[in-house]
Amino acid sequence: MLQLITIVTFVLLGSAICSGAETALFSVSTLRVRQLAQSNHPSAVALLAIRENMNRPIATIVILNNTFNIIGSILTGSVATQVLGYQWLGVFSGLLTFLIIIFGEIIPKTIGERYSEKIAILVALPVTGLSIAFTPLVWILENVTAPFSKGKKRPTTNEAEIKLLADIGKQEGIIESDEAEMIQRVFRLNDVTSSDLMTPRIMLTSIKGDLTLAEGKTDIITSQHTRILVTDDSIDQVIGYALKQSLLTAMVEGSSDQKVTTLARKAYFVPESIRADKLLKHFIEAREHLAVVVDEYGNVAGVITLEDVLEVITGEIVDETDRTVDLQQIARKKREKMLQSMNIDNQSLSDNSHR
Repeated sequence: MLQLITIVTFVLLGSAICSGAETALFSVSTLRVRQLAQSNHPSAVALLAIRENMNRPIATIVILNNTFNIIGSILTGSVATQVLGYQWLGVFSGLLTFLIIIFGEIIPKTIGERYSEKIAILVALPVTGLSIAFTPLVWILENVTAPFSKGKKRPTTNEAEIKLLADIGKQEGIIESDEAEMIQRVFRLNDVTSSDLMTPRIMLTSIKGDLTLAEGKTDIITSQHTRILVTDDSIDQVIGYALKQSLLTAMVEGSSDQKVTTLARKAYFVPESIRADKLLKHFIEAREHLAVVVDEYGNVAGVITLEDVLEVITGEIVDETDRTVDLQQIARKKREKMLQSMNIDNQSLSDNSHR
């Protein structure tokens, strides 16, 4: 009887370990595994290798699990026949099947899912070693199942999942509501263009480059912008732009006869269709804060600044100059309506996905 109990315990324990390990390896997040692997701990590195190629380790676990279940059942059946006799063999087989389902499958898999990270780290190295030891058998299984496992590899995550995680994190108090909102806003950079964010040409202030500072004094002082377009004969002939502070400083220092064009900086031109994320990258790489937006015919459509792009992420940015008349008000209202429309569309998609 002791021999029978020992064999049954061994079969249940082996089946439980295989089931729990398999569930844990499938349940642990790939992103979390990559984060753990940055520590260069051997178990974490082995786990990352397993997650990136699950076929071989899973084949190894399946071989072990079936070895315990099939060969174990044969052994226990043989011993049970000697100990209990043929008349009790059917009852014993039914009881053994019940024990395997409960203690060899359901409970281990539940534990494996609940403590997936700890268990996956614990079994990563042993599973890797067993995969090497079972190479011939695993190779055969890999080739047999290859036609069924081929296909496009699923991405680790996507935009919708990140947005959902941010929303769940806010609901559970893991991240602040303003942080979640900013994460949602980041993805809008890919959905808006310079034409959505720019200050239209009808609200631009410009000054001719061939004027002296004295001649352009009134336009410079009354301008509500810190950067003023410098043009030739018309606004469509942009020479560059000048900092209002530089122009005022030159006048104060007695250089009123100096031409405006001498203080102009090079202007960068971008099309109306350029996306905000590309524009932000351009501003950072070029170390610029302003770009002139041109339409398909090369005419000036408006001006966009780094602040305009950042406001998509942060919301309205207000400084001391906003106490005066805001010449970008119309553009900002247009932007707000556009962003609100995007929020409504995203909410509708989210509601539909939960139905």
